[in-house]
Amino acid sequence: MPEIWLNYGSNDVVLDIKAENLEEKIDAGGKTLSDSEIKSKLESLDISKPTEFVVLNTSESVRKTLSILFERYEQKSIPKPQILADRKIMNYIKNYLPEQSSISEFSDVEDSNSKLVFIGEMEFDGLFGYETISTRLLKKFGAELMLSAYEKRKGDLPSPGQDVENFQIARKFSEKFDILAIEIIANSNGMYDLAVGHPSSTASISKSFGTNAAKDIGKHKTMIISTGKESSNNSLSK
Repeated sequence: MPEIWLNYGSNDVVLDIKAENLEEKIDAGGKTLSDSEIKSKLESLDISKPTEFVVLNTSESVRKTLSILFERYEQKSIPKPQILADRKIMNYIKNYLPEQSSISEFSDVEDSNSKLVFIGEMEFDGLFGYETISTRLLKKFGAELMLSAYEKRKGDLPSPGQDVENFQIARKFSEKFDILAIEIIANSNGMYDLAVGHPSSTASISKSFGTNAAKDIGKHKTMIISTGKESSNNSLSK
């Protein structure tokens, strides 16, 4: 059996892993969207008005969404929108963009003369149940409300994939902004759903996310797992 040594504080923990289990792949299943279905859902976004896209994370589904949107702009001969992103992911996002596209650092949700459209892939979150565009906005711009969200947590254990009361704090916080969102549900197999609208409403597809991103594997002793999502690969917090 192969041995894997893990650091636990000042101690080393040795795990004996069956070789055949290292190749086991756990998929949640479900039906992914075809390219035509993705295009159909994105048609509801009005691209005729001055718009800036704020890209919140990196993943294949985000890249595909941007690609389809840019294709629409080109077909209608509309100038491509400005792309905004956090500094730490700007270099990744550049690889998703057509040549001569510009990208700038995103700093303030109210510091733009154009309509801001936030693009993000939904993930699990231990405090809010789901990491949505609303919760990302709260974490970045609503620090004064994070204590209230923590006080309303469901017990002292993480609650990923659960409907929890403190998520409503994030939803209500996002209502104050005149913005739009493209909320994406995906895993390593592809995109399962997406919603276009205000972030306070697009988070409703979290129920679909819980169905397509979770799988009961029964009892187990020790597992080393990956989320299988590019959007989670830059952090161990998910």
